[in-house]
Amino acid sequence: MMNKDNLLSFWGLFFFLVLVASTEVSALGTVLLFQAEEVETSFWLWKFFGRLHPLAVHFPVSLLLFAALLELFTLKNFNHKLRPGIYMLVWAGGIGAVVAVVLGLLLANIEDYGGNMLDIHQWTGIGTAVLGLLLIYLMGKADGIKNKQAIKVFRTVLFFTAVSVSVAGHFGASLTHGEEYLTETFPWNEPEFSPEDLDIDLVAFETEGDLSEQKQIELVGKVRAVFAHNCYKCHSDAKIKGELRLDTKEFTFAGGESGPVIVPGDAAKSDLVRRIKLPKDHKESMPSKGKVLSNDEIALISFWVDKGAPWPDAAENVSVYRVAELAPRRPDLPASRSGLNQPIDIWVDEYFKEQEIEWKEPIEDKVYLRRIYLDLIGLQPSTEEYDAFSKDSRPDKRAIWVRELLDRDDDYATHWMTFWNDALRNDYTGTGYITNGRYAITDWLYTSLRDNKPYDQFVKQLLNPDDKSKGFIEGIRWRGDVNASQVTEMQAAQNVGQVILGLNLKCASCHDSFVSDWKLKEAYAFANIFSDSTLIVSRCDIPTGETAGTKILWEELGEIDSTANRAEKLEQLANYLVQPANGRLYRTVVNRMWKQLMGRGLVEPADEMDNVPWSQDLLDWLATDFEDEGYDLKELIYKIAISKAYQQPAVGVENPLFLADDDFVFEGTVIRRMTAEQFSDGVSQKIHPIFSEEEIKYDPNQLSVSEESDIGFVRAALVANNGLLKALGRTNREVVMTSRDSQASLLQALELTNGEQLNNTLKTGAVKWKEKYEAGDVIVHEVYRQLLGREPQQSEFNIAMAVLGEAPEAEDIQDLFWAVLLLPEFQLIY
Repeated sequence: MMNKDNLLSFWGLFFFLVLVASTEVSALGTVLLFQAEEVETSFWLWKFFGRLHPLAVHFPVSLLLFAALLELFTLKNFNHKLRPGIYMLVWAGGIGAVVAVVLGLLLANIEDYGGNMLDIHQWTGIGTAVLGLLLIYLMGKADGIKNKQAIKVFRTVLFFTAVSVSVAGHFGASLTHGEEYLTETFPWNEPEFSPEDLDIDLVAFETEGDLSEQKQIELVGKVRAVFAHNCYKCHSDAKIKGELRLDTKEFTFAGGESGPVIVPGDAAKSDLVRRIKLPKDHKESMPSKGKVLSNDEIALISFWVDKGAPWPDAAENVSVYRVAELAPRRPDLPASRSGLNQPIDIWVDEYFKEQEIEWKEPIEDKVYLRRIYLDLIGLQPSTEEYDAFSKDSRPDKRAIWVRELLDRDDDYATHWMTFWNDALRNDYTGTGYITNGRYAITDWLYTSLRDNKPYDQFVKQLLNPDDKSKGFIEGIRWRGDVNASQVTEMQAAQNVGQVILGLNLKCASCHDSFVSDWKLKEAYAFANIFSDSTLIVSRCDIPTGETAGTKILWEELGEIDSTANRAEKLEQLANYLVQPANGRLYRTVVNRMWKQLMGRGLVEPADEMDNVPWSQDLLDWLATDFEDEGYDLKELIYKIAISKAYQQPAVGVENPLFLADDDFVFEGTVIRRMTAEQFSDGVSQKIHPIFSEEEIKYDPNQLSVSEESDIGFVRAALVANNGLLKALGRTNREVVMTSRDSQASLLQALELTNGEQLNNTLKTGAVKWKEKYEAGDVIVHEVYRQLLGREPQQSEFNIAMAVLGEAPEAEDIQDLFWAVLLLPEFQLIY
């Protein structure tokens, strides 16, 4: 009779032989299938067993993962009461893995799957099955507590098996649902393409007759864009479903397992056209996953096929995505046709004429003054400043006041710290600072803003940093390597691409991008600039063994010396990126400044600068003028703030998603909610300081060359994040954020109505106000003048007095504070 160890060994060997045999049988079956040219379908039983794979595969995934989880509870006592259950799970999971592999090999060889992703899924699955059998064998060796070495080996293999089965499961799901099935749910990976992006206008092609080569290139470019956004997830080198690839000319016309899918000149006989026209619930409908093609997209592909499916060789190198010009462009300023003399307004006037929009009267003085105060220095005007501005009779008073605000260097720097802290991941506390894996750039950032450092120098010092500015590049290291495609060097490359260049490299850091032309190797070549050594390219977390060299994203800007050390490569990068030839750099920053002041960028999202701006001429002019002015951010802000476009009445939108829509039409600034810092400073400025000096995390007055700002309270931008600021939208700054959501939320409502910090501030403020003003009618007038910059209307006064009375209590004054603070008139920048 066999002992337990021999029994385990026997079963392990048995199942291993079953695995090998099934693989050989499956391979033999595949050969026979290909040899039987006249047999269109495989033997039904093999198909039936193959399609049991999705059912069987869930057993090893769940059971082996659960076994690994339970093993954590036995680390101090191997003979824990959970041991029999763990062994049972390992037995069932190991056997289940073998069965799943056998069925999976049948499915892969009989059904329409192929591509790199299948290979990864297949081999990780086989590896899991082998590990499962090894676990069954090791259980006998590790049983009891005498063989401690065997216990360590068993546990190591178990945890490694859990990882292996997770990876295999991930790629199996990607095969079924698409490569980005999981990651596309992340907010930063939201779909950025819609059929309208193609601007499909077949009339221009239909009226031409025989298409010129240029028209053929343009037409197939639009067709390839439809393929890229709707078909590549199942029909590209990553996944070859039905043996069909649509990512190159050769493969597209070769067709799939059923033969060619395109009959040039006859859309009615083309299987591709037939399938894209089928209802979504039809089993042969394409795309099988996601949204069906729009009517315009179907019409485009049908028209292309009927025209003979032209695909000139020259079209192979033409991007299927929009790519913004890299070089700067200096459009000639048109003659003013409306008596306008400010260049921004002349360009906007050109746009308005195209859109048939009439200029409106500029906003009144009070609204304009509040707008520039909040936008430029983050504070609200005092009642004295409202009065002084209204009495100022100078014809150019608005430009004068804007210049004076920008000259308030400390207030300007403090306000703009908020934007740049978010964008550069700079904060005062948080993960990474304790371990010295993260470095603050606060001193450098504050002095750079206060001194109005030219933007080209600002960028150079971020990319080629000294100790004071190294936090942006070096500070990413505290996060560590998230996965094989998110090593710290790649994270640095992504951050530079996003913040400095308005470029999304997140997709291309895992695989060739589905939303742009950027390739995986190009992303790695850029990431190598930030690396001490050459990185091994990983595709979807799996190392490929290849390297990608060391290159800047746009090689026309210069060549990086791959033999140089990291510091030398960063210096080269900094010099190349800030040169005037890189128009993208300067378009990106002027677009960001426009968005901060106007509420919506010329290009949206502001991190996607390849998208179409609503005025290309205005964007290009602003960028080249910015260069002419010595890369002066204050001068750029000044020109926007004194423009008639900025002074137009604010525009509201029913749905904030409309702001990113291609159909957006500019009419003026967009109504925005105040930032967390602006709201907090408004309360501190008008009612009572929210933050104490003990809460200051950065004190600019400690800098020897700084003059003390005479505002009398602690600015919210200088304190650590807290519940109030978080609720109002301040980010944790552990990742790059270049804009904040302006939508109100339930959390904000709860914090504003019941938050302890705001409640205590208003309570203390109410006591102070009662002592200062005493009479209820005086308090009502002062609340409206201080918080809203105006006197209360009679109806408002009557309601407030009914609550307060002639001699109000502190609680009544606090209620009035709350009621006015929650008004849109206070919370919105309009």
